[in-house]
Amino acid sequence: MAMLTFEAKYRVRGGTLFGGNLFDFWVGPFYVGFFGVTTLFFSLVGTLLILYGAAIGGTWNPWLINIAPPDISYGLGLAPLREGGLWQAITVCAIGAFLSWALRQAEIARKLGMGMHIPWAYGMAVFAYITLVVIRPVLMGAWGHAFPYGIFSHLDWVSNVGYQYLHFHYNPAHMIAVTFFFTTTLALSLHASLVLAAINPKKGEPVKTAEHENTFYRDFIGYSIGTLGIHRLGLFIALSAGFWSAVCIVISGPFWTRGWPEWWNWWLQLPIWN
Repeated sequence: MAMLTFEAKYRVRGGTLFGGNLFDFWVGPFYVGFFGVTTLFFSLVGTLLILYGAAIGGTWNPWLINIAPPDISYGLGLAPLREGGLWQAITVCAIGAFLSWALRQAEIARKLGMGMHIPWAYGMAVFAYITLVVIRPVLMGAWGHAFPYGIFSHLDWVSNVGYQYLHFHYNPAHMIAVTFFFTTTLALSLHASLVLAAINPKKGEPVKTAEHENTFYRDFIGYSIGTLGIHRLGLFIALSAGFWSAVCIVISGPFWTRGWPEWWNWWLQLPIWN
């Protein structure tokens, strides 16, 4: 079905969170709205600031560009532009763009009479980012605890934080987050493979129905969560992965300062081992 044949069904008025009909407009097939305008503004300004940071940083190599947060000595104060202030401005633009995009998604969902699953799902990723660049640095008392903007410099920051806590994979919240990430991949790959098998039968056979799909999993593992259920489960485990990834970093530093292997000493001290 060509887009123009059903465009009239979803290009409806109303549902805006701010600005009313003044910002209720489209560009081609794309809804813009007030938060579409703010997304474009923050994205453009942030991108220009990154380009400026690359220009004063001495390299245009995309792997080596590095825009670092202020030094720890600046605490939570504003830093000069070339000493971390640029990072602070880019962070404001990034948060503004991400939150604007989530609110634009919410407006589209309101227009179509949908639930808020998409903006909430995207919002969880935004929450994880804000945890890294705002919540954790504020709890630790300095913007310098946030990660730098750059490919290699970001990877170095991740590696250094891991070694700072001796073995970050021993972080229990990290274990939970990774488990949810892998479970998301497993559950939705099982779902996708089942759908592909059902709608691509052998030549001469009819396309299988949802009941065939349910029967397969009842025979395979003894239970089928159902067509709607698998999508609800996928949303839950995906959001859980994002949430626990935020938890695992926010507790490292503000609430636990030693190596994570040491945290597991409680297990060795249980009375049952005596």
